[in-house]
Amino acid sequence: MGVTCVCQVPVAEGKSVQQTVDMLQKKLEQLGAIKQGNFWVDCETYHATGNATGQPSKLLYVMHNSETPLSCMALFEGGPGLAADANFDVLMVKLKSHFQNAKGHKVESRGTRYRYCDFLVKIGTVAMSSSARGISVEVEYCACVIPGDCWNLMKEFMQSFLGSNTPELPAAFTNKAEGLYSPVDCMDTMSQYLELFSKVRKQQVLPGSGVR
Repeated sequence: MGVTCVCQVPVAEGKSVQQTVDMLQKKLEQLGAIKQGNFWVDCETYHATGNATGQPSKLLYVMHNSETPLSCMALFEGGPGLAADANFDVLMVKLKSHFQNAKGHKVESRGTRYRYCDFLVKIGTVAMSSSARGISVEVEYCACVIPGDCWNLMKEFMQSFLGSNTPELPAAFTNKAEGLYSPVDCMDTMSQYLELFSKVRKQQVLPGSGVR
């Protein structure tokens, strides 16, 4: 895995979420990108129970990624985070007296994977409670793990199909003193998805947003 950028793309004016996704996919295919199956990323929210200090409880986010099907990521609000095997989900059930699942807060992004030269692109529909809330785009440059060495190239590629919606340098890149991306455990990628999902939770339900 290489340097990865995750961003939210606004729904095109006068279009539905699915129509906007179709437009982005068509642009990629016109560039010569090839479909390589599907992907999904999801996020469950837990809050601590029995907080005796009177301080607001930190939220715990448990996330899964189809790229790493045998692993899951757990991130506390504001950090830290950890990568564990899939049995972590079983552990969370056993810890239900300490962490309560926030029902109705599950967010997921599902869509199609594309390969274009050294780039892997995933365009997904972000859904919550079976309602489409937005569009996610993940772009990975597989040939590099140093953001500073490839960001201009990534930005130029994203402009070819995202246009004015091309994102700026993600905070996940700038916050790293050593300048290296964290490709092994997907933590940098998942922290970007978590930021996107947090924004989506605060949005209003989009018209015509049933997920199909």
